[in-house]
Amino acid sequence: MPITASAKKALRSSKRKRVFNLNRKETMKGVIKEYKKLIDQKKTAEAQKLVPKLQKAIDKAMKKGVIKKNTASRKKSRLMKKLSK
Repeated sequence: MPITASAKKALRSSKRKRVFNLNRKETMKGVIKEYKKLIDQKKTAEAQKLVPKLQKAIDKAMKKGVIKKNTASRKKSRLMKKLSK
């Protein structure tokens, strides 16, 4: 447990940030899951419509520091590669 006042404040802050980060990560994972499901069902037209939403979720997660820049690029690249197959 934190003892100093600044450590207590940092703990409160990190708890708040954790909630936002988890929400952002879950949103991203949900969109990716939906996208992969459409590709597995051979519904490429619907998957194509989901691409902007997918990229937006990944980019927002990267911008907020939930995932790193290269991780975001890798995810987008691999997901687009699945669509082209």
